[in-house]
Amino acid sequence: MPGPVTLTVVDRWWAGALAALLLGCGAGERTSAPALEFSAPPGSGEPNLTRTADGAAVLTWLEPVGEGRHALRVAARTAGQWSAPRTIVASDSFFVNWADFPSLVVLPDGAWIAHWLARVPGGVYAYHVRLAVSRDRGATWTPPITAHKDTSPQEHGFVSMVPWDDSTAALVWLDGRDMALAGPTEEAQGDMTLRSRTVTTGGTLGPEALLDGRTCECCQTALVRTGGGLLAAYRDRSPEEIRDIAVVRWVDGAWTAPARVAADQWHYPACPVNGPSLSASGDTVAIAWYTAPDGEPRVFAAFSFDGGASWGTARRVDEGRPLGRVDIELLPDGGAVLTWLESGPQAAEVRARRIPLAGPPSRSWLVTPTAEARSSGFPRLLRLGDELLFAWTVPDGVRVAVQPIAN
Repeated sequence: MPGPVTLTVVDRWWAGALAALLLGCGAGERTSAPALEFSAPPGSGEPNLTRTADGAAVLTWLEPVGEGRHALRVAARTAGQWSAPRTIVASDSFFVNWADFPSLVVLPDGAWIAHWLARVPGGVYAYHVRLAVSRDRGATWTPPITAHKDTSPQEHGFVSMVPWDDSTAALVWLDGRDMALAGPTEEAQGDMTLRSRTVTTGGTLGPEALLDGRTCECCQTALVRTGGGLLAAYRDRSPEEIRDIAVVRWVDGAWTAPARVAADQWHYPACPVNGPSLSASGDTVAIAWYTAPDGEPRVFAAFSFDGGASWGTARRVDEGRPLGRVDIELLPDGGAVLTWLESGPQAAEVRARRIPLAGPPSRSWLVTPTAEARSSGFPRLLRLGDELLFAWTVPDGVRVAVQPIAN
């Protein structure tokens, strides 16, 4: 059992830097820091969080276990206590990437389905999505299967998964099968696509569907279950290189055409590696995203009350120097809390802010100092009842902290 957290040198730096930054907080900001609760070993990274139906949290992360070898690890938090970490799979073929990280979904029947990325011969970004199932809370796992029918040596990743029914998950991913490989040490050229299908706990894969034939190449996707079906969000890519956030909905047995959440008109002839985040309860949906039209970086949030068919006014939530890397969670009162990275005066910061359904947002508060480097990854956020869990990466590994939701 991980038990009480033993502070490393990095953790003591984090605690000291956090205290110093908190002393400089503006009036109205929180003055108590999130409580550090879980530490993964040095070298660990790419954390992700999900919840179970009975109120537990599940954390996944990657950690090195030998020369060129990594393990995908998992631990669960129940009643404030973390289980001993378990290994989902260990391999020397992991595609380990700061922005494209593994995930896990918990189905109503109690089964866990995990995904990760496996390198295949053929190029720098040649990797496939692998899936495995556990029926005993991560103690044992089925032999892995490939999530997509395409086996070409192209990029397949940026997966999002949600429960579909008691024993089935729905997933969306970015799929590079339509891209042409330029060479063994070069990036592929052509159009990235967004695709979806289902997978059962017995390993049966449903038919694939093409959701968008031209998307941003390496921004995270998001997927939620709504009252009327499914809602997927991603960064689109127009022929003119406009990279705004779009959504597609599964309604009445079919996927809708892509629709923009907001007309940011961000012209950017490259991938910003900065995808959107979704959270849903019934047909109430919150979305957060990063954009930078005219060279001005911004983070926005918006609400939908019809399952993503339409969106309210986009509200800017950053402090003026955002780096993006957003996450968002709905709150019991219908509002939301979101996290993002902000360039701070001393260090980059993971900041959080509450967004009510009406009225002004709260003052933002500091979750943790961090770094702007890619190695700091994408901080993750999860609401469990009246608590918020934050997961992030420091130079010495993955950290998880908890903070009560303020009234």
